[in-house]
Amino acid sequence: MQTPVECTPNSAARRCGPCAGDRRTTSSFRRLLFPQPVRVLPHARAWNIGVRTLHIAVTGILLGGHAFAVPEDRLRPMLWLTLATGLALVFLEAYPSCRWFYQCRGALVLLKLALLAAITVFWEFRVPLLLAIVVIASVGSHMPARFRYYSLVHGRVLE
Repeated sequence: MQTPVECTPNSAARRCGPCAGDRRTTSSFRRLLFPQPVRVLPHARAWNIGVRTLHIAVTGILLGGHAFAVPEDRLRPMLWLTLATGLALVFLEAYPSCRWFYQCRGALVLLKLALLAAITVFWEFRVPLLLAIVVIASVGSHMPARFRYYSLVHGRVLE
């Protein structure tokens, strides 16, 4: 099993891209996206629990409504609320550092959001798309840390 690795400014063995160990991090934009140390959002856990609970509730209503053929005009607000709460969760996860986006956990969330947005275009496929989203969500949130924190950019686990 691979153990999580934290990049350090003095890691001369291998430069690892968008982290503190990369000479290119001198730009203020890069420091904004990948701060060292990572940013801390006050009450982050409480925000995450609250937004996640709302997200699960509106997603459940959305899927159930589609499965039981609730009229589209009654489900559109739930679709937009699901998208909005999903984006809020993305913000909460990516706020400490944007490397979340290129870890498997972030890539799976972006895939779910893309499938959710696709419902607005492919309305007739909404139930299979929503079921695919539920499968991705369940697998993604229960897979081991060695997969969740695996960096698609660095090719290894990042803490």
